[in-house]
Amino acid sequence: MKNPQLSPQHPIQSDMQSNLSDIDQQRRSIIHSTGVLAGAGAMGLPSGGAWVAGSDKPEKEEIKIGFIPLTDCAPVVMASVLGLDKKYGIKIIPTKESSWASVRDKLINGELDAAHVLYGLLYGVQMGVSGTKKDMSVLMTLNNNGQAITLSRQLAEQGATDGAGLAKLMAREKREYTFAQTFPTGTHAMWLYYWLAAHGIHPMIETKVITIPPPQMVANMRVGNIDGYCAGEPWNHRAIVDGIGITATTSQKIWRDHPEKVLGTTADFVHKYPHAARAVTAAVLEAGRWIDASFSNKTKMAETIADKTYVNTSVDVIKQGIMGNYQNALGKTWDDPDCMKFFNDGAVNFPYLSDGMWFLTQHKRWGLLKTDPDYLAIAKSVNRIDIYKDAAAMAKVDVPKDAMRSSKLMDGSIWDGKNPTDYAASFKIRAG
Repeated sequence: MKNPQLSPQHPIQSDMQSNLSDIDQQRRSIIHSTGVLAGAGAMGLPSGGAWVAGSDKPEKEEIKIGFIPLTDCAPVVMASVLGLDKKYGIKIIPTKESSWASVRDKLINGELDAAHVLYGLLYGVQMGVSGTKKDMSVLMTLNNNGQAITLSRQLAEQGATDGAGLAKLMAREKREYTFAQTFPTGTHAMWLYYWLAAHGIHPMIETKVITIPPPQMVANMRVGNIDGYCAGEPWNHRAIVDGIGITATTSQKIWRDHPEKVLGTTADFVHKYPHAARAVTAAVLEAGRWIDASFSNKTKMAETIADKTYVNTSVDVIKQGIMGNYQNALGKTWDDPDCMKFFNDGAVNFPYLSDGMWFLTQHKRWGLLKTDPDYLAIAKSVNRIDIYKDAAAMAKVDVPKDAMRSSKLMDGSIWDGKNPTDYAASFKIRAG
């Protein structure tokens, strides 16, 4: 396995023309090697200019979409690289960002039209608990699964190789334990808190939790700033490759087929550019379908996003999370069919109301929200099922009949969107 050096911070693109040139070159290379547009019928990707004429024409043709260097930025990147955006009369400009806080700020001030973004970040902005309050919109879910919790080699050598081992070590060796997540209201914070609490560890009382951008997690663990972290791939496997961390659990073990990143924007953008919002959703939806269609496509995707323009790591580091070939750095290997999914016959992408509501219940659980909100009303306003349904029709993707879904989490609790107030209050370990 390749083991390139990882710089603590990755350069943010400063020359838009150079970046677009790189994207165009990669687009031509992939289209040529896969025959995507030439074999459009076989892949379900019509090459014509459908849905872009007359009243359906997007009001805005260039759509700047921010992304963080993570594997699950792939649908946004591939929609651009494969030219799927052109089919819907738009041009997606992927814009590499340095942190989730930067993504939040640029969405709010309009520097970005949309973003590959944490589900819980948008809800935090909607509720005014993670910065400036602003009405936000979830257009679609980009992926399920594929995150992980990494513990340092030092902890593993003391017996903390999983949640139970960590709890025993913390009870035995009293000191300050520092863990990192990527944004206070985001998915990784919620997975980390849920996992710690499920093992009897109160994240707000018994640990110190800090915020670090995903690409900087490995560097911070290398110098001993953190004992563990929750982040998206490839930064968990990167810690394994570099010999400084072990995988304690994957996020799909916390919640099988959990919602993760979304294609998000502001409510203002959707109001002003509804056809453009629909067009970009359809293009990114098709990209997710293309990725999940074959191992060959997943490999092509990994080769593309590994480039310094996007994630800036080795192809091998990315492939583990999308192929489901896991290892924990302690000699255990396993194949996980519940690895990162981008389409799964469309089941991944529908913006379920219950998914959005779940993040609100956890924000209430951990004291980010002081009172119970109107969970369902907020989810209905944020999750733009109407836009998604139109986009799915354009992309010929089926949609579920029910806007709620039921899931069983690692501690045995069932979440189905019913009685969210009782659910939020039902946890033994919580704030307050």
